[in-house]
Amino acid sequence: MSKAVLIFDLDDTLYLERDFARSGFVAAGAWLEQEVGACGLAELCQKMFEDGQRSRIFDDALETLGLAAEPGLAGLLIELYRTHEPTIALAPDAQRYLASRNGSGGLITDGLHRTQCAKVRALGLDDKLEFIVYTDALGPGFGKPHSRAFELVEEWATPDLPLVYIADNPKKDFVTPRARGWGTVQVDRPGRANHFAAPDAAHEAHARISSLDDLDACLDRLLWNCRPVRVDRRPHAGAPGFAL
Repeated sequence: MSKAVLIFDLDDTLYLERDFARSGFVAAGAWLEQEVGACGLAELCQKMFEDGQRSRIFDDALETLGLAAEPGLAGLLIELYRTHEPTIALAPDAQRYLASRNGSGGLITDGLHRTQCAKVRALGLDDKLEFIVYTDALGPGFGKPHSRAFELVEEWATPDLPLVYIADNPKKDFVTPRARGWGTVQVDRPGRANHFAAPDAAHEAHARISSLDDLDACLDRLLWNCRPVRVDRRPHAGAPGFAL
């Protein structure tokens, strides 16, 4: 594989987001059963999630259980979902790939800061990656596709090596790093929670794979087929970038 600085997304890139959802539903369901005596919440929520529902899951599940009139209960369950310590694991290909990298690389992830921190702890990524940017910790409005997280990576990264962002969501993940001269790879992982389409060519990744087992070969092709350009990145002006 040609040398590059690899920066990963988290949800549905290194693990399956549906596993976090399942873990959160189980945690919320266990609390509801213990505190209220109502059973079946986790199963109801999981079924809705598998059917494609992404909003008002707890509200609708509580209505099914006859608890919709309980004030503040849905909000409490959402908080439990967001703050629980998740039972999740890296996708097997991600586990293999990160082990082969010996701790190099970084992460840019959107989402509630404490939720994403809990995921990183559960996955052991604080020991597997050198540099992690939680966009929520930067303040309101700095989530992808805002450039700030990518600028922070550029300030940290080794000069004179190309940067590559590996992520899953073409609606927001690739447009900014592409514009800044990064390479981009979409992980189109089977079993992912959401399926997004790029709104235009500028939002598409340079390449697409379904498993990180294919990433090194993909990077070799990407680096070979792209002509080198010089990109003005501060403080390392002149680092190589990607242009097709």
